[in-house]
Amino acid sequence: MDGILFGLAGGVMIGISAVMLMALLGRVAGVSGIVASLLPNEQPVRDRNWRAAFVGGLVLGPLVVWAFSGTTPLGPTVASVPVLALAGLLVGVGTTMGAGCTSGHGVCGMARLSVRSIAATATFLATAIVTVFIVRHLIA
Repeated sequence: MDGILFGLAGGVMIGISAVMLMALLGRVAGVSGIVASLLPNEQPVRDRNWRAAFVGGLVLGPLVVWAFSGTTPLGPTVASVPVLALAGLLVGVGTTMGAGCTSGHGVCGMARLSVRSIAATATFLATAIVTVFIVRHLIA
């Protein structure tokens, strides 16, 4: 039951933060773009503070839940470090090719009925389904 509550609470907070970011700053809550703007290679960004706070909240959120509940909403890690590193690299390549990530396209773009975001989200989901099938049924 805790997993359902964590998921529901997380979904509500993601929705609220996306709406607040759009309403207050006119920005889309695309995490890949927010993180990319914080990297040293990027051009200086004048709104670096809210971006750092946004990313900090993503990192600290699960830690706060763990501190107060004694359980982690993340679940156990079932992959090795090399597999996780490869997965992270592939996600980075995918967000570059798709000009955005699941938060930007899936949460914000689809809410605005963006055809490009709907197509990108369908591609994310199809790729995830195929990947899980391959990893769980063909490789394992």
